[in-house]
Amino acid sequence: MAQLRLHPDRALPAGDDIRAVARRIYQSTRGLPLLCMHGHVDAVVFAEDQRFSDPAQLLVVPDHYVTRMLVSQGVPLADLGVPRIDGGEVEADPRQIWRRFCAHWHLFRGTPSRYWLEHEIVEVLKIDVAPGPDTADTLYDLIEARLAEPAFRPRALLDAFNIELISTTDPATSALADHARLRADGLGARVVPTFRPDALTHVKSAGWTQRVRQLQELSGVDTGDYDGFIAALRSRREAFAQAGARATDHGHLTAAAEPLSDAEAKRIYAAACRGDASDDEAAAFAGHMLFEMARMSRDDGLVMQIHPGVLRDHDTAIHHAFGSDRGFDIPIATEFTRALRPMLNTFGRDPNFRLILFTVDETVYSRELAPLAGVYPAVRLGAPWWFLDSPDGMRRFRELVTETAGFYNTSGFVDDTRAFLSIPARHDLARRIDAGYLARLVIEHRLAEDEAIETAIDLAYRLPQQAYRPSTAGSHASPTAG
Repeated sequence: MAQLRLHPDRALPAGDDIRAVARRIYQSTRGLPLLCMHGHVDAVVFAEDQRFSDPAQLLVVPDHYVTRMLVSQGVPLADLGVPRIDGGEVEADPRQIWRRFCAHWHLFRGTPSRYWLEHEIVEVLKIDVAPGPDTADTLYDLIEARLAEPAFRPRALLDAFNIELISTTDPATSALADHARLRADGLGARVVPTFRPDALTHVKSAGWTQRVRQLQELSGVDTGDYDGFIAALRSRREAFAQAGARATDHGHLTAAAEPLSDAEAKRIYAAACRGDASDDEAAAFAGHMLFEMARMSRDDGLVMQIHPGVLRDHDTAIHHAFGSDRGFDIPIATEFTRALRPMLNTFGRDPNFRLILFTVDETVYSRELAPLAGVYPAVRLGAPWWFLDSPDGMRRFRELVTETAGFYNTSGFVDDTRAFLSIPARHDLARRIDAGYLARLVIEHRLAEDEAIETAIDLAYRLPQQAYRPSTAGSHASPTAG
């Protein structure tokens, strides 16, 4: 039976001299608490604290990194147990799903998914059996037995993973009931919401009018006109801040943040309410609302996160059959300099405003993002995200942004995942890559080793703390640990 062993120097640079320095830097950060401020684990996971159902539902079905690779080699989504919107038949046997995954384990060679999955199996689940067609059933049974242990309930894993603070991402129309349960159980300062208004600011999205009605019901503010809509959004932001939120999250197609005149914004909103806003009007309104969200962040202190540049649901048939987040979201070229100019001209030097920019377009690292973060006090660069949260992607990020933006105009590492068990693996990989990059600076006599160690600790822990400062609107809520 194939054994799975993790090399202690995995992802550290080759070469004895530089690797020795990288080891010492990595050792200074490996035990630091995790700050998980851009996450997508559902709050209900922690509120209900139920055991994870089975290995397939834990590690395969909800992870679009995993399913997209299998789909690319001809495995249908239905065979992986991904539910259909219409409730149609899909594979219901988790063991069969797991066998298909293990039979295709070789597909993940060289990918970050393999790094994370191996870390989860060995370091988290404490199992040394490698996935493969001949080990699928044995590995399934070992994982199943581990998941039955009380130590593998979600709340227990918060401690096991040394997670100091984790955010969920919640629609603006969430009543935050799960977060209320967490507060009642004493976890409200450790698991916090993040305000995601996209489904309301994109007026052509399916179900928009229904969500506007939900916004009215939750806020108690009449959303029949544009002024009421804005007031209702402010009310929901305040509710999120009171629940401990530190940030907002915005996933627009572009970074355009161009304000409209008040009259034009009211006109488009009225058209959207009637159901006859054009695509161009919807795009203009989305850009206007991104600017308005910046204004609100300036006022209430919620940190603004923007991650544009992904054409979502590229395969229309898959989207219609299985819904969103099924692995068919594809990056596009993204322009930031002109798109963000109106926002940054207005708020970029305001001490009450904080903007964190993420991208999946590497071509803008040195040309646009690093120069923007290197001059506007409000701007920080988010960690490599999505297709770029990989060993080489993280190295390229450091190489391309540091000389212009430095280390301290970045957010440090924050993970972006729905796969709860992969969180420690992702932080571990980032700490190893940063250790390797900093070790190179030491070897090249560009940085003293004590400075490199201090910088590594900052990147892993202190910078996320500073980047995601508490909201002024929620300042009287219970403080987080640390």
